Amino acid sequence: MASPLALSLPAPLRQFFSFFPLYTHPPIDSPEKARPVTLPTLWIHVPWSPDADVLSSDVECLKWQAYLALRGLSDVAIRWDVSPDGALDNRLPNLHVPLETLPGASPEVKEQDDGEGELLPAHLIPEWVDGQVGPLDDLEGYADEAARDESRAWVSLLEGNVHAALVLHQPSSTSFLSLLSPYQNKTRTLEAVLPNPPAPLFGISSLLPSYGTHVNVDAIEQQYKDAIASLSERLGTDKWFLGSSSPTALDALVFAYLHCILHSKEHTLRFEVTRRVNLVAWERRVQSQVRGAFRIVEALQQS
Repeated sequence: MASPLALSLPAPLRQFFSFFPLYTHPPIDSPEKARPVTLPTLWIHVPWSPDADVLSSDVECLKWQAYLALRGLSDVAIRWDVSPDGALDNRLPNLHVPLETLPGASPEVKEQDDGEGELLPAHLIPEWVDGQVGPLDDLEGYADEAARDESRAWVSLLEGNVHAALVLHQPSSTSFLSLLSPYQNKTRTLEAVLPNPPAPLFGISSLLPSYGTHVNVDAIEQQYKDAIASLSERLGTDKWFLGSSSPTALDALVFAYLHCILHSKEHTLRFEVTRRVNLVAWERRVQSQVRGAFRIVEALQQS
């Protein structure tokens, strides 16, 4: 007997819901199981030549690859079969590490490791590296405080003027389906990189909304040329930038930009680097060190 307090739907509503029946099905057991994480694995954008390369074609991913290698890490696996949609904050790179390698992980946490590991966003990679090879000193590896402070200016120059030139000449292949996708690859726009954001093409003094940007291409290219010239002059014949005795985060950033520039299809970008022998030789030397620290994850090798 139904309870007098039980609610019942009106007949018209029950009739409407009958057109949308709810079916339940038993779970499907897949033979494909996730491989346990036994090595630190960096999720990156696809390399320039996926069949023969381990270095990402994305400058942000390559920066962290160089950072790991120049800090002394080796035997790091990489994979590029994960879309940015599946990464933390929809941005690559991510670092997938075994739980036992997490800094400060308690014995209880290590015992509960089931092979799934922990996924780290890019900004937590330095902390994890410190736990593996030891933290840096207050000078962050630079020769003195002046060099450490100078490195900040070079970082700003690279991520500003040099990055703006890369974005300016970066080919964009936006399809109609990608415009409809709710998941968009988050990349820094040219307006966000420039120190002085350019004015819109139109919409300032009209009823139309602001649209597009008026970019001074000549100014961006000239700032890029000046930046590369200054970079070459500052390096000179030193082994590492700013006269450091060992590689620093600045060296990782410089390598990432030089490598991407040398692989760019834009002649203007490549020419400014290739005409400076010290930058080309330095990039090749560092490239061999960075490349040797990574290997392709087994799942990609077998596919």
